Amino acid sequence: MNEELQRAAYPLPPRAALGSISMRLRQKASDEVLQSLVEPILHPSQWRIRALGVSTMLGHPVFYAVWALWLPQPYENLFLRLLMALCGLSLLVIPGVTASPPTRGAAIIFSGIFWITLPWFFSWMYFCNSGNAVWLASLGAALLIYYHLTDWRLATLGWATGMLVAWLAFETFGPPTPDMSLERSLTNMVVLAFCWFMGLILGISSSNLRREQLHFTLGTMGIMAHELRTPLATMQLIAEAVRNEAPQHAGESGERLLQLGTRLNTLVRNMNHQIDMQITNARLMRHVGNPERISAAALVRHATEAYPYRSTRERQAVVVRVYGDFQFVGSRDMFHQVIDNLTKNALRSLAAASSSPQPGDLLIEVGAHGQRGRIVFTDNGIGMDADLRKRIFQPFFSTDRGTGHGLGLAFCQRVVHGAHGTIRVKTAPHQGAVFTIELPVA
Repeated sequence: MNEELQRAAYPLPPRAALGSISMRLRQKASDEVLQSLVEPILHPSQWRIRALGVSTMLGHPVFYAVWALWLPQPYENLFLRLLMALCGLSLLVIPGVTASPPTRGAAIIFSGIFWITLPWFFSWMYFCNSGNAVWLASLGAALLIYYHLTDWRLATLGWATGMLVAWLAFETFGPPTPDMSLERSLTNMVVLAFCWFMGLILGISSSNLRREQLHFTLGTMGIMAHELRTPLATMQLIAEAVRNEAPQHAGESGERLLQLGTRLNTLVRNMNHQIDMQITNARLMRHVGNPERISAAALVRHATEAYPYRSTRERQAVVVRVYGDFQFVGSRDMFHQVIDNLTKNALRSLAAASSSPQPGDLLIEVGAHGQRGRIVFTDNGIGMDADLRKRIFQPFFSTDRGTGHGLGLAFCQRVVHGAHGTIRVKTAPHQGAVFTIELPVA
């Protein structure tokens, strides 16, 4: 029993049972999760990040030799070049930076390294060398490279702050240099403005392309799920034929036919439910539902009663405890899907634990404390390690390599955050998992 829920009194009365699921959805582009997706690392393959690390680590010493020995420039700094090379080396040696998909920590490290090595360093060298032709070209190239490494919004912010910090540092600590002429300043501004504009246009078009690819992926998933309906309908007819045939066979033979038909019916029902979940996840990831007042207890009871369990034992493993109802504002159909997703994941974890599920192996608790309500899922499944725990809410990441599509928990997080709530997980290998949804009480 969850200790947080046991500590409080719950005075709010329950609401009427949930009605039919409303499918009235309105599309709102500014609220689409794919529309607002910001990727700190573009195309974060291990090979690409390592290649960037190697090129940064080796490129700076090489260019120091070029600009200091072969084609000397007014200002070169071995210490800064080695520091930039060390930043490149850190991409290769810091654990988890090359993980795919990257963790939040890896994205922060990646963004910090390339903020230092691109906008800040190249702006600093540009100011120190009085904006000459070499560093004008280098700064323009660095600008375009930066827009190909990170999201265009982050690149724009990073470039503005990097150049500002470099200019302030130059004014405070920079070497004495001749002032640029007005003509050179204007010429350089035109060239850099052109590079920035092209980097911005390419970044926006790349972001649109990634979003369209995700839309296409989600649409394809929906089409494939719909196509599975045809063979399932055939299986349903076969199941009904087998059950109708059973009474004509006496004794053990008829009983076996009846059991076979029933099992086949259950399988078809479960598969149709999984298809519905996949289609709904794909569709609702791009839409916003109509907000309404929802009874948490009624929502959980309705969702768990309607869930297509694979066996009576699996149904008995789910126990719902309501310490006190609360109401919150959100989309009823979306939150119904959230309960379905969390129930499915917990039952899958229990099945992977190999032991036969027992009553209470999945405990769903509902309660409130003050102005915050909680829905807590506690299972005795296989759990997960720390690396998986950090990534389970990322789109298209799934711990089930066989059938998982990686949208379930990402969808749950988006829906809960959209209702101004939080969702968190506590888990450890072979120690089960606790998913806690916390919502503001209406």
